[in-house]
Amino acid sequence: MTLRVRLAVAMALVAVLTAAAVAITAPAIVGRGFAAIEGTASETGAGRGPGQGLGLGPGGGVHNQQAQQETTLTIIVVAAAAAGLASLLGLLIATRMTRPLGRLEDAAAAVAQGRLDTRSGLDQRADEIGSLARSFDTMAADLQATEIARRRFFQDAAHELKTPLAVIDATTSAVIDGVYEHEDRHLETVRDQARLLERIVDDLRVVSLADAGVLPLRREPVNVGPALATAARDLQARATAAGIAIEVEPGPSRTVVADPDRLRQILAALTDNAIRHTPAGGSIRLSAGAAGEAWTRISVIDTGPGIAVEDLPHVFERFYQADAARDRTTGTSGLGLSIVRALVEAHGGTVRATNEPGGGARLELALPSA
Repeated sequence: MTLRVRLAVAMALVAVLTAAAVAITAPAIVGRGFAAIEGTASETGAGRGPGQGLGLGPGGGVHNQQAQQETTLTIIVVAAAAAGLASLLGLLIATRMTRPLGRLEDAAAAVAQGRLDTRSGLDQRADEIGSLARSFDTMAADLQATEIARRRFFQDAAHELKTPLAVIDATTSAVIDGVYEHEDRHLETVRDQARLLERIVDDLRVVSLADAGVLPLRREPVNVGPALATAARDLQARATAAGIAIEVEPGPSRTVVADPDRLRQILAALTDNAIRHTPAGGSIRLSAGAAGEAWTRISVIDTGPGIAVEDLPHVFERFYQADAARDRTTGTSGLGLSIVRALVEAHGGTVRATNEPGGGARLELALPSA
């Protein structure tokens, strides 16, 4: 039964109980009033001649009026008592029905104070309060997840920024203290770490703008085939140096609505990630195809060891380390795949990671077709 129906039933019950009490007691009260009037009439004169009807003898009018007043007062008292008792019963019913709202209010106050793990405990109810409680619990869970992600983000960002800063400090201190000679290679180390810091800051800016929905995009129809060929060409030298072959699978011509520069950035990040996780002698395939009538699927598939099952849901999170031994010798910011997700979602698309049945990982995104 819904809360609205319960409240209506409670109010109707109060009215019915009041009316019932008055209806039950009214005959007795009225009967007693008539009996009093009859008694007054018999005392003031037994005769009922002309002009001397019931209680109209000498002094009868006063006694009749008093009897009527007493009868009326008695009915009022009974009605008031019945209404009071019925209202008390309605108050008890209303208190019982609104007690869950008090629990929900306490839970909301706890969340407002920062205890984001608080839940209402009312999600099993089938009425409006239960629906509200489920919405509240979902909101609290989202806030808790967001807060956890925020804290982890700042911790990871601080860690990622601290590493190149520590290298810069150690290198410059060693040169100043005479531990290192004033050689260009030490300056190159400082320069490389400064560039890494700049890349981290730039990547953080891109992710934050995309998350806020204010990342500027120059959307236009883009032919996916040439975009894949460009990504393969841009990273061919690096792949060749690592002993990895890059292939672009021929397929039907597909056109997406995207920012050409951002699409190139997405494909470069996915291909670069595949190179870093593919051993020498392996290969990387870039392909595109239809994903329904309105979507185009773009896949980057490698022949590496694949992704651990427990890591699959997290590979696109900021600074997530699927490999605990990951370092920064490659000059990456740790934000490559999170930038891919942010850019793809800014285009209205989706991205996911899976493992190939024969080994290797598949990073796949879907963008709106032109």
